[in-house]
Amino acid sequence: MTEHASIPTLSGFREIADSYDLILCDVWGVLHDGRRAHTGAGEALIRFRHLPGSERPRRVVLVSNAPRPGEGVGRILDGFGVPREAYDAIVTSGDLTRALIADRPGTRLYHLGPERDAGIFRGLDVDLVSAEAADLVLCTGLFDDRTETADDYRDTLAALRARDVPMICANPDLVVEADGRLIPCAGLLAAAYADLGGTVVYAGKPHRPVYEAALARAGELDGQEPPDPARVIAVGDAIRTDVAGARGFGIASLLVARGIHAEELGVTAEHHRLGEIADWLAAQTVRPDAVIERLVW
Repeated sequence: MTEHASIPTLSGFREIADSYDLILCDVWGVLHDGRRAHTGAGEALIRFRHLPGSERPRRVVLVSNAPRPGEGVGRILDGFGVPREAYDAIVTSGDLTRALIADRPGTRLYHLGPERDAGIFRGLDVDLVSAEAADLVLCTGLFDDRTETADDYRDTLAALRARDVPMICANPDLVVEADGRLIPCAGLLAAAYADLGGTVVYAGKPHRPVYEAALARAGELDGQEPPDPARVIAVGDAIRTDVAGARGFGIASLLVARGIHAEELGVTAEHHRLGEIADWLAAQTVRPDAVIERLVW
């Protein structure tokens, strides 16, 4: 373990594992890169779950800003090769979004996002309508996140704002990293809508409800109260969501460097060692409790 501005850089999660009963683990950027699993991450979570010596079972709850229910994320992880033994449960912003929509039965809903996310409201009592007729907009992302930007939605957002239509943002991420590229997410459109004065409800990290749901789920697994927050750590690759969310909720955080901040931290494919990060960390508004290049044991 080395020190950078008093924030430790870990060679493996084993260095701190004994201090925790629950890992709230991010998915994209930690467990996979959008195409394949990070094998070492899955192995580390399995080792943690089998670690003896705690008063309660060691648990891993995956916490994802994916705009789809947890069961759908599980199927995607199966396809990437993430072992089911690596985690106990999945809580997603999609799960929280479904609950928010269910609280408004019969609502006239405009889905702003790709068709692949339609499962997020499937089976719910909604009337799918155009943006012009909606009394609620559900944003799950850009229609084409490979070619479009938030600017392409300026007129649509302005028209929604003119009618004071509230928005549920089902994925608060601004971007995710995939194949060395940063792909825009629903959070960018939600931020643009908020800049116009629109009302946005966020389902997912860094907001408190998703952490409450994840800890409650961990308690349910063992028929106990949720674990002590002092024994919980969030693992993720994003300062804005994973680290800020953990800090706001009062739990520890571990930043995975080879994710969306890889270029800033000097850990691109051409650089195989974690570089000097003290200055970068010092410039952030929130800082993690520790840093690791990739999640490994």
